[in-house]
Amino acid sequence: MVTLEDVARQAGVSLATASRVLNGSTRQVGADLRARVERAADELGYRANMAAQTLARGASNVIGIVVHDLTDPYFAALADGAMRAAAGEGLLVMVGTTHRDPEQEIAYVATMNAQRVRAVLLAGSRVNDPEVTGRLRRELDRYRTSGGRVACVGQDLLGVDTVAPANYEGSAALARSLAGLGHTRFAVLAGPPHLMTARDRCAGFVTAVAELGLPEPRVVHGAFDRDGGYEAAAETGDATCVFAVNDVMAVGALASYRDRGVRVPDDVSVAGFDDIATLRDHVPALTTVRLPLADMGSRALELALAAGETPTVDHVQGEVVLRESVRDVR
Repeated sequence: MVTLEDVARQAGVSLATASRVLNGSTRQVGADLRARVERAADELGYRANMAAQTLARGASNVIGIVVHDLTDPYFAALADGAMRAAAGEGLLVMVGTTHRDPEQEIAYVATMNAQRVRAVLLAGSRVNDPEVTGRLRRELDRYRTSGGRVACVGQDLLGVDTVAPANYEGSAALARSLAGLGHTRFAVLAGPPHLMTARDRCAGFVTAVAELGLPEPRVVHGAFDRDGGYEAAAETGDATCVFAVNDVMAVGALASYRDRGVRVPDDVSVAGFDDIATLRDHVPALTTVRLPLADMGSRALELALAAGETPTVDHVQGEVVLRESVRDVR
């Protein structure tokens, strides 16, 4: 592997001079020395280290991504999409996870502002707390005033460029598809009532069921994770079809039914929302609402880097995908 020291030696310059040329320092290097270093690097096939470039330039080459839970495949896919897009732009990425703590999210934005990152991407649901949302918005305003750029994936509540998944519409479409298979008794594993993504998905599903003239679904609240789905699945009563407001909760529900000897889909059908990649080999394959998660992360980065005076809101529609976890009972 060719090192910076090899390039400096071949060019006949100091290591510091070679670093200034190849790692993008703002300190000036004479044209003759620069040409010698670049020629040596080309002859040796040297490739600059992006991390070293960032240290030389300051943080202007860094994008900050703040997600709620990096172990959740939903956020991992969003972050992956943004990181691949950033790499294509020659940018490095700093990732922070809030563990669904809104105060931590605000603290991350303040820290990234202090570190002068070029742009911040926020991925995750807002909470039903205007005071918390207002403080986050003010922190983002301070960052933007200093020249930073912002985009988010979630609800359009922060006054910034937003990629907004159509949670309400997607769950309503899913309800109509499940009813079309003959299901009439539903339960919803609804997640936490204060989380707006969970609330919107539950509301879309329940409203669509009511519009079809079917009995009101049994709504069971719980944590927005695998364990929340596992526990809530024990309270679904005589429902023939259970909708979990995200795929991770649906995985928990499937495990709960399996542990209790309830067969899916023979005894109960199960559906989720998101179409996370880790479910592609799951048996039975999960019916869900597919969101283009990686594309959403990439689009958020694109919006942040091209930020204009008026925020852009991209609404992303989901696609209902019917698979083996739901039985046709017509």
